[in-house]
Amino acid sequence: MLDGLDAVVYIGMMQGIPVVRVFQFIASGLIGVRAFHGGAAAAVLGAALHFTIAIGAAAVFYLLSLKLPVLVRRQLLCGQIYGLGVFVFMHYVVVPLSAAPRQPPAGAASLMNLIFSHVFFVGIPIAAATSRMRSSPKQ
Repeated sequence: MLDGLDAVVYIGMMQGIPVVRVFQFIASGLIGVRAFHGGAAAAVLGAALHFTIAIGAAAVFYLLSLKLPVLVRRQLLCGQIYGLGVFVFMHYVVVPLSAAPRQPPAGAASLMNLIFSHVFFVGIPIAAATSRMRSSPKQ
């Protein structure tokens, strides 16, 4: 979820792309270039898709942690690895297979930001939340 905020700051503020456009791009993965003509509704769709994907990533980690307890015992390391895995899966599998318009290859700074945000804003928080959830006493 924090990676969405990172995208807003990095892409929106640093590259001058409107916030609406960031979330329209996410929506374009589902509805193609029509998203860029869909205004706020397409941006809301993109935000909803972003949250859905984030919840899905968290659910996958949680389910994996039931079979692989090391994921919660070594949450910092496993969270970093998982975040990197989410980045690779999204960047090299999901986005290319989606209806989003093809983009030129990311420059080094953009690529590093994407990796950083997935490791520190996706993987580690998911691992930490899963660890807390799994170690809390049952009610």
